[in-house]
Amino acid sequence: QVQLVESGGGLVQAGGSLRLSCAASGRTFSNVAMGWFRQAPGKEREFVAAISWSGESTLYADSVKGRFTISRDNAKHTMYLQMNSLKPEDTAVYYCAARETMSARISQIAYKYWGQGTQVSVSS
Repeated sequence: QVQLVESGGGLVQAGGSLRLSCAASGRTFSNVAMGWFRQAPGKEREFVAAISWSGESTLYADSVKGRFTISRDNAKHTMYLQMNSLKPEDTAVYYCAARETMSARISQIAYKYWGQGTQVSVSS
């Protein structure tokens, strides 16, 4: 069992930056791959980024490549999403997720554990 808690969301102007954190507790954090997903109002939840258990392998949605960076600190049981050059279309509730294997995946169905989400709002 893995419990996930996101933090770091907020309101920022376009072009600004935010860093989201996802604190994990429960089973051994270093044995799980993790990811970030987001859901904008009226839209389906979508993949943002994912990271393998070691942090050596990462995946990104095309819409965030070059602007967002996913990372993790296994000693602190925490995953991060550094978001730069934010755009109004990045406005969404951001969720972290974990899967009980070591490799990163894009598909939501690959993830068993989910956090409650943190709101990110980008004004134009």
